[in-house]
Parts: sequence; structure tokens; C-alpha cells
Amino acid sequence: MREDALHEPHIALHVEDLTVSYHDRPVLWDIDLDIPPGVMAAIVGPNGAGKSTLLKAVLGLVRPVAGHVRIFGLPYAAARRRVAYVPQRSSVDWDFPTTVLDVVMMGLYGRLGWFRRPGRAARDRAMAALEQVAMQDYARRQIAQLSGGQQQRVFIARALVQDADLVILDEPMAGVDAVTERTIVDLLHRLRDAGRTVVVVHHDLQTVERYFDWLVMLNVRVIAQGRVADVYTAENLRRAYGGQVALPGVGR
Repeated sequence: MREDALHEPHIALHVEDLTVSYHDRPVLWDIDLDIPPGVMAAIVGPNGAGKSTLLKAVLGLVRPVAGHVRIFGLPYAAARRRVAYVPQRSSVDWDFPTTVLDVVMMGLYGRLGWFRRPGRAARDRAMAALEQVAMQDYARRQIAQLSGGQQQRVFIARALVQDADLVILDEPMAGVDAVTERTIVDLLHRLRDAGRTVVVVHHDLQTVERYFDWLVMLNVRVIAQGRVADVYTAENLRRAYGGQVALPGVGR
């Protein structure tokens, strides 16, 4: 198949035969994955399962040993403007001297170009995204001065301003307070309801059924994938987590 060939255009995220290794040790092995458009999908699995590595492979940040990724039928390089990414908060240098508003406007650089000065329309758009996450009053604040939950809201706003068809987030609810978590989930639900595809690496199994409608269980390989009602079972949890997890209400 040619690198730029259109492949599975009706699937938001298509991963086929993907293997990623670090120092000759497989981190992801022979991953086949299809996430349809218009769902809110969780990727769950134990520590070391390869969840963040999978996102990095999708985004072209790590080179696979084998396999390929397609986003709406195209390689990431051709579809990147349709994708927004929120990394783990712990991976960001929060001491970088920049304001909240500037961080959000960075989401527009793919459209503006790095050397074009943002105009009034771009600033208005960034402020509207900050209003959606209730952070408009912090627009001139230095990003390092915010709490962890506030910083996460700003990065969500940066994703919102991109108006992407596929929004990928790496543990956006980790380490935030309950109010911020509810705000994030409500925003992501609204994106899904507007026809966007939302893919979230998630760590809290207790909230999977409440927050998501599509589920991928991962532990180096894909253990199971599909509708939450079909995949979120005791047997699949045992296969993914090695029998070390027990949840109330999961007995299927």
C-alpha cells in the first residue's frame, strides 16, 4: 500500500499490524485497532501497557517497527490539521514563560503558520475557548502560576480552538479536582455530541461506564475493543490486568 493511499476513510482512527519496540523490547505488539467517528473512546490498561506509546505512534512521535496508522483514511502527516492532542500534564515544561492566552493561541499556529502574527479574530477565538473551560479571567496570567487543574483546562482550551475532528488526550483527568474533572468530561461529551471523535487514555476504571461509549483494553496487545457495554466485562478485565482488579457491578 502506498504511504499516501486513502485507506479506511470511514474510520476515525485505524491502526493495523502496529509494533513498537524500545531497545529491542516490544512495547506494543501487532496492534489492530478501529475507532469509529463520533464516539468518546477510552484506552485503559495497567501501567506499562503501552497506552501513551500508542498515542505517540498515532501522532508520529515514535517510529513503529511495523504497521501503519490512518486517520480518516490518511497518514497523520496528511491529516494533522484534523487532530488535536493534549499530552500528559507531567510531560509539559510549565516554567516556560508564556501567558494562558498565548498557550491557547498556539493551537491556531497550524492554520496561521508560525511566522504570521495572530490577529483580533484569532485572539477572540482563543478567548471563546477559554470561556468554555471557565478560564477567561486567567488569560493574562503566566501559565506557571496556575494550579494543576487550571493548567489542564488551558490545554483543553488549546485543543478546542483547533476545531479538530479527532481529539486525543493522554490522562486528562489525572491529578485534577472533582470540579475540573466534571468540566473536562462535559466538554468532551459536547465535542462527541457535535460529531467529533474523542480518544482518551484513562486510568480510573470506576468511571469508564459513566464517561465513555467505546473502550479499548490494552496490555502490549489489544485485549478487547468495542462498545463499552460489550467490552467492559470481568473476563476482559482479568485478561488485561492479570486478575488483579475487582470492581463492584462487574460480573459479566
